Amino acid sequence: MEQTSYTLLIAGIVFLLIIIASAVRILREYERGVIFRLGRLISAKGPGLIFLIPIVDKMVRVSLRTVVMDVPTQDVITKDNVSIKVNAVVYFRVMQPDKAIVEVENFLFATSQLSQTTLRSILGQSELDELLSQRDKINRELAVIIDSQTEPWGIKVSTVEVKHIDLPQEMQRAMAKQAEAERERRAKIIHAEGEFQASQRLSDAAKIITVNPAAIQLRFLQTLTEVAADKNSTIIFPIPIDLLTAFLSKK
Repeated sequence: MEQTSYTLLIAGIVFLLIIIASAVRILREYERGVIFRLGRLISAKGPGLIFLIPIVDKMVRVSLRTVVMDVPTQDVITKDNVSIKVNAVVYFRVMQPDKAIVEVENFLFATSQLSQTTLRSILGQSELDELLSQRDKINRELAVIIDSQTEPWGIKVSTVEVKHIDLPQEMQRAMAKQAEAERERRAKIIHAEGEFQASQRLSDAAKIITVNPAAIQLRFLQTLTEVAADKNSTIIFPIPIDLLTAFLSKK
């Protein structure tokens, strides 16, 4: 009799501990618990210690941290009929846990599918040059569209980034030729500009020499000094008659 009472007491204590364990939940700072009582939504609680009515209440944990979701590579045909492969990454977080659980069955899967379809739709309306040169604009447009569609689910999309655009081999070769031609064009323009500036300076020098003939003599002597410094050899050069004019006039 005493042993049976002791066994029942132990069983009662174990059952009570199980009930208490099922009635108590501890939520972290970044977690919220969506409470359902007999199937009806009560509220979202947390963080901290949460008490539930055993058997009657059910709780679903929801994380409020920012989720980084990788969008798989998508085949896209641009507006100018170029076939490319594009992948992206989406940053979002749950702002209203009750809506994220009640309004959509699986908000992670739903957001992923929505991001894929929106990525194909928006990039398909843009030309290849726009995708390569205005990626920031396209990222903002993607973020606005996805965020407007996930708002009823209590989800806030903060950023969408297009990570990689994979071009066909023939398109890569064509773009490489175009870039090379552009570099050659710039080099020729720079060379022509240099020639033009040099010709202007020579024209200015010619005008100065025309006004002051002694300048050509000074330039002649400077050239001789430079040649003598570079070459250790004998140089024979004619003496301009203008240098002897002063001496002849005195005589």
